[in-house]
Amino acid sequence: MSDTGLTYTAGHDLAEPRDFIQLMKPRVMSLVVFTAFVGLVAAPADMNPILALVSVFAIALGAGASGALNMWFDADIDAKMRRTKLRPIPSGRVRGRSALAFGLIMAVISVVSLGAAANYMAAMFLAFTIFFYAVIYTMVLKRHTPHNIVIGGAAGAFPPMIGWIAATGSVDMNAVIMFGIIFLWTPPHFWALALYKAGDYEKAGVPMLPVVAGAKVTRRQIMFYTLALSAMALAPAVTGLGGLLYAVVAGVLSLAFVALSVRVLRSRAGDGDEEAAAGGADLYEVRKGDKAARDLFGFSILYLFALFSALLAEHGLGLYKGIIIGSGL
Repeated sequence: MSDTGLTYTAGHDLAEPRDFIQLMKPRVMSLVVFTAFVGLVAAPADMNPILALVSVFAIALGAGASGALNMWFDADIDAKMRRTKLRPIPSGRVRGRSALAFGLIMAVISVVSLGAAANYMAAMFLAFTIFFYAVIYTMVLKRHTPHNIVIGGAAGAFPPMIGWIAATGSVDMNAVIMFGIIFLWTPPHFWALALYKAGDYEKAGVPMLPVVAGAKVTRRQIMFYTLALSAMALAPAVTGLGGLLYAVVAGVLSLAFVALSVRVLRSRAGDGDEEAAAGGADLYEVRKGDKAARDLFGFSILYLFALFSALLAEHGLGLYKGIIIGSGL
């Protein structure tokens, strides 16, 4: 942790429960928990409902632990960025050392709980995911390379695989495909945000792609990853993981994702002076020229949620109708 970050270990001991909930990054955690749950439900194995709920809860704790450790280490960066300066540590509501202890304790509880409720392979994957996000991404990649989101995206892509392993005790191609969907979704999702918050990242010294390579290169990379994502998103319909409902949802929304990415490519999103690019504290507050990037960012969240919702509907609600190529179905 940088010397600047050490100044944010100050605070008081009267933090409210909601402050510790904020440390867990609940918005991010909710998506992590949802995709993990879908991975567990879609897996070709029956799991005791109680153990399944405990497993999902353990994964949620692991995601929260990752968020808390990230906020502890990034307190110096968060204090410089408009959209993060009011987080619990830089605002002084929670001490840095309290956040560190909170994150470490939750990490241990989550891994042990998952091992007890499911299996040790799932627990090992969860432990690695927490380590990857808190150490590899937060402490190394985020501050030193513009590829931070590409490589670091693996941390957010592991949850459905962990859910799958919790149910089956093994990894197969469909688990890897779910990982691949989130892994390829992460760059266009976060780079769209980075385009209209580039000033924030530059001020904090975070080498996001728009800061290092410029907006034009970032827009091109968003287009490239969107095309790769669209192909990966259709893979479940080929392997049998997804059925007719999933194929329709993935096909239609992927076309929309591509269309919005083309719009970003043709726009001037991310161009302009630092102050304009920084935007305000609101996640969706943008200047006129950045609306294409803002719209893609917002849609990307809906996109991922819809894909996994379709899988959940098919496997959890019995709406599945396979369309494996060459199967005759």
